[in-house]
Amino acid sequence: MEQIEYRYDVQLLLEGKNLDEQAIGDFVEENIPGDCLLCVGDDELIKIHYHTNEPWEVLAYCAGLGDIYDIVVENMQRQAMGLQG
Repeated sequence: MEQIEYRYDVQLLLEGKNLDEQAIGDFVEENIPGDCLLCVGDDELIKIHYHTNEPWEVLAYCAGLGDIYDIVVENMQRQAMGLQG
């Protein structure tokens, strides 16, 4: 079976004040290796979706910006093998 380059699918909602989706997206892409970034919302609520091997880095960064919730971290390698992710 083919290895997935970025194993973890990270999804979360970030709630805060004066959030800047462009700046947040740029930081994640420039500082946390991964792909398939989705960072959309407004200055109070942003949805983030990212594939990475370091999901804790995404969580730590976002937690420093505001409240994070509806957090999902799935192991796509396990899913590809038919196992629970």
